[in-house]
Amino acid sequence: MRIGIDLGGSKIEAIAIGDDAEVLFRKRLPTPAGDYPATLRIVRRLVDTAERITGRTGSVGIGIPGAISPATGLVKNANSTCLIGHPLDRDLADVLGREVRVANDADCFALSEATDGAGAGYASVFGIILGTGVGGGLVVDGRLLSGPNAIAGEWGHNSLPWPEADETPGPDCYCGRRGCIETFLSGPGLAADHTRQTGRTMTAEEIAAAAGDNDGPEQKTLKRYETRLAKALAGVINIADPAAIVIGGGLSNVSRLYETVPALLPQFVFSDRVETALLAPKHGDSSGVRGAAWLWPAV
Repeated sequence: MRIGIDLGGSKIEAIAIGDDAEVLFRKRLPTPAGDYPATLRIVRRLVDTAERITGRTGSVGIGIPGAISPATGLVKNANSTCLIGHPLDRDLADVLGREVRVANDADCFALSEATDGAGAGYASVFGIILGTGVGGGLVVDGRLLSGPNAIAGEWGHNSLPWPEADETPGPDCYCGRRGCIETFLSGPGLAADHTRQTGRTMTAEEIAAAAGDNDGPEQKTLKRYETRLAKALAGVINIADPAAIVIGGGLSNVSRLYETVPALLPQFVFSDRVETALLAPKHGDSSGVRGAAWLWPAV
């Protein structure tokens, strides 16, 4: 049995998956804001509950909004700041009495969708998150790629390619730079762009819902977003050339993206044709926790 934990900023979710990918257990608990020791205790509670209810012992994989630094062994780049600077994998191993595997939550999303989701059967899958932030993960031949810096797939903190005059130097990013892809393509980035252009405050979901066949301000905002997404994905395709790209996060629910963005890609991809499939996720919000479980082989 595989146990996956999705350690998010507002909730911690656990899932237990059998060898046939059947979901045996699933539960969510609130994340104790800013409390690292309490976070460890909740993870243990969820694992203990999963094993008690199923009557099985499982491997444990953890998805986090950050990464374990290969240089220090400590969490870095985490939106859940209470994790930063802690040896999370070692602390959880002590708490649970077994080795655990920890990966970035976008990596877990990519692994889930490549294993038995929308990207199943494709030789290489780039899984992207378009939500509060912008992240990504790359899976090749069923294996999650990490790299010596543990940042493979972090396309959100590259600069937006081929920027227009009004897109440079770009909005400030929390990473300390300006004009990162995340500042344009995250949900808050889309909303901020709409406010800059119209003076109106709307959420990304409201903008997408209001954009119709007319040429109103919401339609124009969404068209700018689609062009920027096509440019950003073209940069990934030009480097990694994935067979499929699966979109996750709240903006994955904007159905028109799966038609408009592929039509824009040939303008920016260095190829005579673009064969990369752009896909909606099969498991949706469950992909992160499922991917955490898939960090281990079956036990």
